[in-house]
Amino acid sequence: MEPSPSCCVVVTGFGPFRQHLVNSSWEAVKELSKLGLGTHPELELHIFQLPVDYREAERRVTSIWKDFHPQLVVHVGVDSSAKVIFLEQCGKNRGYKDADIRGFQPEDSVCLVGGPEAISSVVNMKAICRRVAVEDVEVAFSGDTGRYVCDYIYYSSLHHGNGHAALIHIPPLSARLPASLLGRALQVIIQKMLEENEEKPELQAC
Repeated sequence: MEPSPSCCVVVTGFGPFRQHLVNSSWEAVKELSKLGLGTHPELELHIFQLPVDYREAERRVTSIWKDFHPQLVVHVGVDSSAKVIFLEQCGKNRGYKDADIRGFQPEDSVCLVGGPEAISSVVNMKAICRRVAVEDVEVAFSGDTGRYVCDYIYYSSLHHGNGHAALIHIPPLSARLPASLLGRALQVIIQKMLEENEEKPELQAC
C-alpha cells in the first residue's frame, strides 16, 4: 500500500550551469521560502537545490518522494530565452541529447526505459494560467519542456508521484525581474496549483 501524501510541499530550484553562474530558479525558490505558502499555512514548505546533473538530480528527486511523500512537488527551472513564466503540463521520456554539467548524457536519450512517452501533471496548467494574476510578469502555458535536466527530473517526479508534480520555467534575473518578484510569482502560482488540485485532482491530457 502506498503511503498517503503528507502535509508538505516540496519546491526545487537548480544550481549553476553554462552561463547561469547564478541560477534564477534557485534564487526565486529561496525568496519563496521567506514568503511561505501564504493561504496554506498548514502545509510545510521544503526547498532543495538540485544540480544540473541527470543522475544526481534524479537520485535526489527519488529521495524526496520516498522521504517526504509530499502533496505536491514543484520543480523550478530557468529558461534562458524566456520573458515570461511558463507552466509545463507534461514531462517527456525521450530526446535527452544534451550533456549535463558533468558531460553525461542519458543512455539512448531516455529517462525511463519502457516508460510512457509522456506523463501529465494532475495540475491543469491551462486553468492555472487563466486564473493566476502576477504583477509585472506574464504567466503562460507551455507544451515543450525543452529536453534537458529540468524536463528529465520532471518526468521522473511525475512517475514517482503519480502526476502530483509541476514544472515552472522562469526567466533569468534582470532589473525588471528580480528574485523577489519571481519568488512572489512562485508563491501566487503554487497557491493556485494547490487550490486547483484540491478541486479537481485528476490527470490532464498532454
